[in-house]
Amino acid sequence: MTIQVSPSTIPNPEDLGLTAASDQGDAYLTGLLNQCQALDIQVIDPEIAGLLGELRDRATLWVNKLTIPTKRDEEWRFTDLSPLLQINFQKPEINVDLAESVADELTLPEAPIRLVFVNGVYAPQLSAVADLPEGLVVSNLAQLPVTHRSKVGQYLAHKEGATEVFTALNTAGLTDAAVVWVSKNTVVETPIHLLFLSVAGESATISQPRCLVVAESGSAVTLIEEYTNRRDTEGEVYLSNAVTEIFLEKNAQVSHTRIERESKAAFHIGKSAIAQARDSRYIGNTISVGSKLSRHNLEVLQTGEQTETTLHSLTMISGEQLADTHSVMAYTKPYGTSNQLHKCIVTDKAHAVFNGKVFVPQAAQLTNAGQLNRNLLLSSKARVDTKPQLEITADNVKCSHGATVGQLEADEIFYLQSRGLNQADARNLLINAFAAEIINQLPVASLRKQLFQLVRGISK
Repeated sequence: MTIQVSPSTIPNPEDLGLTAASDQGDAYLTGLLNQCQALDIQVIDPEIAGLLGELRDRATLWVNKLTIPTKRDEEWRFTDLSPLLQINFQKPEINVDLAESVADELTLPEAPIRLVFVNGVYAPQLSAVADLPEGLVVSNLAQLPVTHRSKVGQYLAHKEGATEVFTALNTAGLTDAAVVWVSKNTVVETPIHLLFLSVAGESATISQPRCLVVAESGSAVTLIEEYTNRRDTEGEVYLSNAVTEIFLEKNAQVSHTRIERESKAAFHIGKSAIAQARDSRYIGNTISVGSKLSRHNLEVLQTGEQTETTLHSLTMISGEQLADTHSVMAYTKPYGTSNQLHKCIVTDKAHAVFNGKVFVPQAAQLTNAGQLNRNLLLSSKARVDTKPQLEITADNVKCSHGATVGQLEADEIFYLQSRGLNQADARNLLINAFAAEIINQLPVASLRKQLFQLVRGISK
């Protein structure tokens, strides 16, 4: 069977009257593209290698027509990428020799199934994918079972938004991917940990992790997707440009926790694209605490009726960090529901951005959508830009949105002091309570414990 790439997924620019003339592109972006494409496709199977080659070629045509976004672009007007443009990123080291103890420090005891990538390259010596339950595949593309190889082309790079600049750059340099495939009516009892570890070399590097998740009808799975570096290297400079595609088929359920805690000197651009079929349930938890500059594009598309989406996210930043979250919740059918809560804790001179869009077209009658953004500023120089956005053309819906920006209330601190707490403990308790509403939703106890420790650190 020959794998086919859907032209509607990554359209050929020439089909739209565009040429591949590089002089219309962006010199800096072209430099990133050249570094990414310096890495060879790691897949030996000719069918999958051919698929990746065609995807790369189409995406390359798009990258050659695009430019790095600036603050003049509406979607990026609060996020200045000029610090990124000052760094000449090189291709990453692909044969990084890490001791197993490094992965052990980053593992989660509740997640015995683990897939580890280092600088975007599969690390089998750090992974734990033996003795998987029946109906579950956890692998990279290069070692994907024969039974699943012909199916990959139906999903990989098939989400809307494939021609967004950083997504297209990821696809143009696609060499391998993490794959989680849950067969029909399979319920996976334990969480699966997808660990993407960045290790910078002598110069700043760029890596492009890719992840594909397919939950077939009636299945259920819990995923922990984590982007980080070694705990003893907080000053490493690198760029992580990650893309994750998740497909929920009819009546499937996915609990997905995404953790971004890169080096405080690093840059992180991430895309999470989720497609939900009828009666499916997606629970997304997003935690952003690392990077000098981070951007997460979260895009959820409900393609079937009676679909449920729950989104919880927490951003905690300090110093001069910038963290930008752009979410899109799009309905196409009636009886869909969604509930989104995004919280930010910002201190020092840090800057948080939230833009949340909800699209409810005429076909999506009887939709119930709620969105709330709450922000806590812990210093006078901290900054938040928030923009909840509803676009509704259906006339029989229940939709709400809201945003708040505030500081710790003096009367609340005074009340706690009157009960015997000192001022520092009173502040810590209030900040901890603000974060707990999100952290307590996480399905892994050890991860909750780690994050509450980070909350204590930011509240000092």
